[in-house]
Amino acid sequence: MGLLQGKTALVTGASKGIGRAIAMKYAEQGANVAFTYLSSVERGEALVKELEAKGVQAKGYRSDASEYAAAEELINNVVADFGSLDILVNNAGITKDNLLMRMTEEMWDDVINVNLKSCFNTVKCATRTFMKQKSGSIINITSVVGVKGNAGQANYAASKAGIIGFTKSVALELGSRNIRCNAVAPGFIETEMTEVLDEKTVQGWRDAIPMKRGGQPDEVADCCVFLGSDQSTYISGQVIQVDGAMLT
Repeated sequence: MGLLQGKTALVTGASKGIGRAIAMKYAEQGANVAFTYLSSVERGEALVKELEAKGVQAKGYRSDASEYAAAEELINNVVADFGSLDILVNNAGITKDNLLMRMTEEMWDDVINVNLKSCFNTVKCATRTFMKQKSGSIINITSVVGVKGNAGQANYAASKAGIIGFTKSVALELGSRNIRCNAVAPGFIETEMTEVLDEKTVQGWRDAIPMKRGGQPDEVADCCVFLGSDQSTYISGQVIQVDGAMLT
């Protein structure tokens, strides 16, 4: 029996990268998986089939969680379609990097809305369900950049730092109802986004990491499995770095 057998999870932004790895790992551990995608329709449809092949119920929703009404509709649909919601993973995120002097207001607002406001939207909308059943695990994907900052990523760093403060506050507010909230902070994870980068640059990043390699999406997903499972029932309000000691 899997660690997540009988649970229902919602993973936002799951059509590729870390989100996709989380959805797949959850299905392998027995969870029924709802997930969102926005632009990658074909990938979303393909993921449903891959998840169902693991023997679980799966459904993809084309939804923009940065809009409150859309998030509310999403949560209502998931609960109606699956009958419950036990784990919420806020993974949806974007980058629009530039030096502060060149960063536009639109670049700032877009990143804050997609990365941070979406967390508020989904958590607020799911709280009623979690409180009613007196259980729930919320996992917000932040970043080591949210802990240390990064030149050229003021908007991204601010959004990810905001997620950390939000996570800790939610853990304090909802702990008495047996609702847990934690954040996972990946370091340099090798995904489709890093494949287009110059290999020499990527190798330079690997060399700067104490473990001398980039992380894999599955390694972030494994941490999310633990936090969603009953093996972490007394862990809440924490930020777990999955970074090979990069930020230590």
